[in-house]
Amino acid sequence: MDKKELFDAFDDLTQNLMVTLAEADTLKKQFQQLIEENTQLRIENTKLRERLGQLEHEKQAKNSTQGKEHLESIYEDGFHICNSFYGQRRENEEECMFCQELLDRG
Repeated sequence: MDKKELFDAFDDLTQNLMVTLAEADTLKKQFQQLIEENTQLRIENTKLRERLGQLEHEKQAKNSTQGKEHLESIYEDGFHICNSFYGQRRENEEECMFCQELLDRG
């Protein structure tokens, strides 16, 4: 190999290294963007899970309240809501200590 061929080989190698370096820099930037996006999605996912938990808790509380209100309305209509006499009419709309216990518990 003569000197000119050797310098040409070095120039080609330098050019190839510069192209490879530019590609590596592009890949590095893309990787950083992916990491940032992944972090944002993880944070958003955590916040959404927390909000979903809140909504489920609120829904359970609402359902519990609605159930109690339903039992109260049945009792006010003159029927038993206790396990012993459920659905039977209360005579003269007298108070039932079993029904009252259920209402007080809820």
